[in-house]
Amino acid sequence: MTSPSTTRNLDRYGHPALPWSRPRDALVSETPTADLTFFVATVRPDGRPHSAGVGAVWVDDALYFTSGPGTRKSRNLAENPTCSVSVRLTGIDLTLEGTAERVTDPETVARLAEVYNSGGWPAEADGDVFTAPFSAPSAGPPPWHLYRLALRRAVGVATAEPHGATSWEF
Repeated sequence: MTSPSTTRNLDRYGHPALPWSRPRDALVSETPTADLTFFVATVRPDGRPHSAGVGAVWVDDALYFTSGPGTRKSRNLAENPTCSVSVRLTGIDLTLEGTAERVTDPETVARLAEVYNSGGWPAEADGDVFTAPFSAPSAGPPPWHLYRLALRRAVGVATAEPHGATSWEF
């Protein structure tokens, strides 16, 4: 289990720090079946920001997401793998920061294809990439790469009781 090395309470209204288990448990229970929209933020070579939706899942205490090799986000990650991924989970908004690492191990790609399938996307592993009859309209044609976010920091803001705002360092 991924455990934070430090926890910092960001709440200005007197609520206690949130436990990391709250967003982690939501990621476990809500991916890949809940209708969630994840956004990855990357940096273009000229320094301008770029944000785009991605299909993401939480598996084995890590966030994985997909991207077509010709997309702006993949090209940005090839130049600078530092990124953040944001999502609104039940009761908490979450931003995860770290480094995107392309997954090329065929066994891991195959295992993650099964996870995506359980959520309704008919992905198939083809060596170190995914193929499928369809993906998001902006994803471009197959194949699609799989990335794992090497988590460095997360920030959560509760949108339901108990309220609070917390950052976790990993």
